[in-house]
Amino acid sequence: MTVKVPSRGDSLGGEMRFGNLLMLIGAGVIVVGGLVRFAPGLFSWFGNLPGDIDIRGENSRVFIPITSMIVVSIFLTLVANLVGTIFGDR
Repeated sequence: MTVKVPSRGDSLGGEMRFGNLLMLIGAGVIVVGGLVRFAPGLFSWFGNLPGDIDIRGENSRVFIPITSMIVVSIFLTLVANLVGTIFGDR
């Protein structure tokens, strides 16, 4: 029975991939933040989709963005699968 002990270079590759992933996530957050800050019209549809529930009373408001959260979930699933494909084990 033989056991392969990872060399220093093997473990460093995983750490570098994780670092690249963190930089990619950070860059994405900066881009989305810039778009929200400097081009707010791009996201005016968010929260106003059919299926988003908005109940307004005299002194209260209940907002449940069901459809908007489904759109966000689909987008994040696609991004996670793309990142998993790019940075997955090769």
